[in-house]
Amino acid sequence: MAIVALPKRGFIDSLPGGPAVTQGLAWARRYPLLPGFVLLFVLLIPAIFANQIAPHDHRIGDLDLVKRPPAWIGDKVVEQTVVQKQDRRVARLGEITLSSATRRIKRGTATFLEGGGDGAVDVGDKLRVVIRQGGSWTYPLGTDKQGRDILSRIIHGSRVSLTVSVLAIALGGGLGVILGLLAAYKGGITDTLIMRLVDIKLAFPSILLALVLVAAWKPGLLTVIIVIAVLLWARYARVVRGEALAIMNRDFIDRAQVAGASNWRIMARHIFPNLMNTAVVLATLEVGHVIILESTLSFLGAGIPRPTPAWGVMVADGRELIVAAWWIFFFPCVAIVLTVLSMNLMGDWLRDKLDPKLRNV
Repeated sequence: MAIVALPKRGFIDSLPGGPAVTQGLAWARRYPLLPGFVLLFVLLIPAIFANQIAPHDHRIGDLDLVKRPPAWIGDKVVEQTVVQKQDRRVARLGEITLSSATRRIKRGTATFLEGGGDGAVDVGDKLRVVIRQGGSWTYPLGTDKQGRDILSRIIHGSRVSLTVSVLAIALGGGLGVILGLLAAYKGGITDTLIMRLVDIKLAFPSILLALVLVAAWKPGLLTVIIVIAVLLWARYARVVRGEALAIMNRDFIDRAQVAGASNWRIMARHIFPNLMNTAVVLATLEVGHVIILESTLSFLGAGIPRPTPAWGVMVADGRELIVAAWWIFFFPCVAIVLTVLSMNLMGDWLRDKLDPKLRNV
């Protein structure tokens, strides 16, 4: 009697609806769903619809709501005993002066635990004092040291990051692609001159060069875009030159030359379209680099000037309050990390999809 081996089924496939779950997991591995959702809801949608979805005005604060914590953090309460006069040299958290206790009772930030039968505050009464009010869902991520809503500022800060990234990469990448293509096709003195300029540019530390350029011009959004574009073009030129040299050795370039096509036509119609995949992948990977550069310059005071809500400016505003009001520093950092990490993952996936060698592995 012949024995027929049955195909093995996975544990998930054996469950009801298991094949659909397996297919969904395979589709999720094939496409970067999580980075896509992060970029969509942290960068793209907030940047495009910032004025519509921001719950508050990012420029106007309320001094009564200074350093309000996130919504899930409750009131910070202590028990204090009323004293006539407190020794300033030996301040005790468990004591509160009579005048201060009276003011807090009137404002509603203190309640009686012992005493206060007639509603008046006397020495020796024990109070439950709210020394820091908790958060509310009106300001879900809290407020900064000027009483401005952090969520609204992060939403408008995404617009700054997206604007700087798109324009800086367009300027720097476009210049780098043109120079790299010229260096590869012309060769000779043109190639030598452009590549030496690339070497000189790459020899300087990016942040140091950016600080020098910003110091020479007036700080602002346009200055930051131009400075970052100056920092990016050399990397594009080097990568595009290497790719263009490989393309020029192919047969269709020789056929175009034999057919009498001009140099500009060969570069524009035959070489440049084959460079687009490399340029697009490099642009995707450079978005995270640009956001880090812009945030670093803003953090150092050489980038986007206040009160524009750039993420780097928000991190700089909260660095002195990491212990007392950590949320001012923490949430802009989270936005930067999620955006940069997701953009890098998206760039890696795009490189694998567009590169025929990697796609066929």
